[in-house]
Amino acid sequence: MKLLFAGTPEIAKVVLEKLCASEHEILAVLTQPDRPSGRGQKLHESDVKHFAKTQNLTVLQPLTLKAGEIQAQLQGFNADLMIVVAYGLMVPKAVLGIPKLGCWNIHVSLLPRWRGAAPIQRAIEAGDARTGVSIMQMDEGLDTGPILLQKVIDILPSDTSETLHDRLAHLGAEALLQALDGVQAGHLEAVPQTEYDMTYAKKLTKEEGRLDFSLSAQALECKVRAFTPWPMAYVEYNDEIFKIGKVSVIDTTSRGHLGEIIDINPEFILVQAALGRIRIEALQKAGGKMLSIREFLNGHKNLFVEGSVFT
Repeated sequence: MKLLFAGTPEIAKVVLEKLCASEHEILAVLTQPDRPSGRGQKLHESDVKHFAKTQNLTVLQPLTLKAGEIQAQLQGFNADLMIVVAYGLMVPKAVLGIPKLGCWNIHVSLLPRWRGAAPIQRAIEAGDARTGVSIMQMDEGLDTGPILLQKVIDILPSDTSETLHDRLAHLGAEALLQALDGVQAGHLEAVPQTEYDMTYAKKLTKEEGRLDFSLSAQALECKVRAFTPWPMAYVEYNDEIFKIGKVSVIDTTSRGHLGEIIDINPEFILVQAALGRIRIEALQKAGGKMLSIREFLNGHKNLFVEGSVFT
């Protein structure tokens, strides 16, 4: 099939790599404009653009898809289908109708659960046991189009949003190739989404990273994994911010003073939640790097005191 591809970050690059290794033809790649980043605020290419250049693919970086010029350019490719993966720009109705078969989106959740910007993080934060990828026929709504194919995986107890992202990227590429085979064979059917079990995955903010000890120990553990590697969970102690790299649940029933440091030892710091206790096993002080509790306490003796409180 003759394809247009629209995507920007690493997860989209993984899919593009698989497409380039397949029998399908990539007519052009759309990705977001180069953005300044780092201390020097130098312009950096997206992951998708960097890979596309290695394959000598045509790269387009419009500021918007609403302009008539880019729409005419896309029309000129006479594509069968456009694949959209974490592109980051709205795809207007005029563009949805340009390819012969419209536009497909790879969404990293089991739609209609977790429509929106942060489906991977919200699934972990909510304690979901499983997630997956959905190949969706795009319409004008936010992740509301009919489903062409879904694949399911378990969320592992050790999964962070980073590790789950990596597994879903490869699963999404696999699902897309299967869906493309299905549509070519004429046996792929689009099934409308239901609305009764819909949830929305709102965009993450840095402020959400603060651990709220009025939650249960299990909820806090899920949140730490969900917010790794960004924006990272954190606590405040004596007006300093400490990022949390890893926690585990030590019990699920005890009650006590919220955020109280119950025990400090070389392996962990034990902290009281609303229901149960968590062991903080890795910490990062502002300006430092993430350290195991043993390493952290070796460099910051007597910083924390049993009976005091994280907020």
